[in-house]
Amino acid sequence: MHSLNLNRLCLGLLLGCAALGAWAQPMAQVLPGVAITLPRDHGAHPDFRTEWWYLTGWLQTPQGEDLAFQVTFFRSRPGAGTANPSQFAPRQILFAHAALTDPKVGHLLHGQRVAREGFGLAQAAQGDPGIVLDDWRLQREASGRFSTRVATPDFSLDLALEPTQAALLQGQAGFSQKGPQPEQASHYFSLPHLRVTGTLTRQGKPISVNGQAWLDREWSSTLLDARAVGWDWVGVNLDDGGALTAFVVRDAKGDPLWAGGSLRSAAGVLRELGPQDVRLPAPAPAQWWRSPRTSAAYPVQRSVEVRTAQGWRRWTLQPLMPDSELDSRPVGPAYWEGAVRAQEQGAATGTGGGKGFLELTGYLGPLKL
Repeated sequence: MHSLNLNRLCLGLLLGCAALGAWAQPMAQVLPGVAITLPRDHGAHPDFRTEWWYLTGWLQTPQGEDLAFQVTFFRSRPGAGTANPSQFAPRQILFAHAALTDPKVGHLLHGQRVAREGFGLAQAAQGDPGIVLDDWRLQREASGRFSTRVATPDFSLDLALEPTQAALLQGQAGFSQKGPQPEQASHYFSLPHLRVTGTLTRQGKPISVNGQAWLDREWSSTLLDARAVGWDWVGVNLDDGGALTAFVVRDAKGDPLWAGGSLRSAAGVLRELGPQDVRLPAPAPAQWWRSPRTSAAYPVQRSVEVRTAQGWRRWTLQPLMPDSELDSRPVGPAYWEGAVRAQEQGAATGTGGGKGFLELTGYLGPLKL
C-alpha cells in the first residue's frame, strides 16, 4: 500500500473514531493471577486496547548467507464504535509490518498494511491465531505449526514455523510488569527456538531458506508509565537451547523506569528477572549508529547483563546490519529493529553464543502506543 493511501486511510480512521467517541466503552485490564491458556491465548483479545504477534528470526540461504526477518501483526481497539451497529464502525484496527535484513542491501526492506477490521479483508480470530490483513496472513494449524505469508514490493515471505519448546511465560506466569505501578503491565508469553523453513522471493526469484525464529505474544490496555519515552528490548535464542529476554523502559533522561526479562536454561529451568536483575548499559559513542534519514541515533552495539543465582552474566550484542531502522510512520513510530549476534563474556570459545533481535524505541521521539 502506498504511503499516500496510508495517510488517507489513517486520517479517515482517526476522524471516524472521533465522530464515534460517544460509543466508547471501558478497556479490559491486565490483572495478576490470570492464567495463560493455550492454544486459546494465541488468538486475539479484542477487549484490550492493544496487542501484537511479534515474529522475528534469522534465515540462511542454500549458499550459507545470513538474512533476518520481522513479521509483526498489531491489533488496536480505538475505544470507539464498540456498540455502534454499523459495519463501518472502527471497533478494531489491524496493522502489520514486515522487514527483511540483507547485509548486501545495507538497509531494511520494509512493507506494511493497515485496515479497520471487517468485510473479510481484515480480521484477528479469537481462540487461535487466524490473522488476515489483505493478502498478509499469520495462522496456527491444528498441529501447532504456524505459517505466515507477506508480500511487499521488494520481497515476499512464505514461512512455516515449528515450535520445538514449550511456551515461555514472561514475568509472573505471564503477568509482565512494565512500570512501577501494577496496572502498567501486559499479559506476555514467548515461543523461542521456532524451526523455520520456507521461501523468500526477491525480484521474482524464489529462494529456499531455513533458520530459527522467536514469537512474542503480548496484550495490554495500560502498558507504559506516563514518564516513559521508549524501551530497549532483546530476545535471544541461545545456541545451547536456552532463551534470554531482557528489557529496560527509559524516561526522557535515558534512565531506567523499569526493567525485567527472563532466562530459561536449555534444561527448561526458568528464572524471572526483575528491575534489579537486568542492565543494558549505554555503550560508548562509537557504538551508536545515526540514521541518515531521520537523524535519530541508536545504541546498536551494546551489552546485556542479567543477575543469576551464581552472579552476573554478560553478553555483548553485535548487529547483523547497523542500518536497521524501521520507519512505519504514519501508521506507527520510527524505531530500530535489528538482528544481533550475542556472545557471553567469559564463555569458552565456540560456546555461550546466540542469535536474536534487539528493539530500540523512543530515540526519534517519545513512543506513543
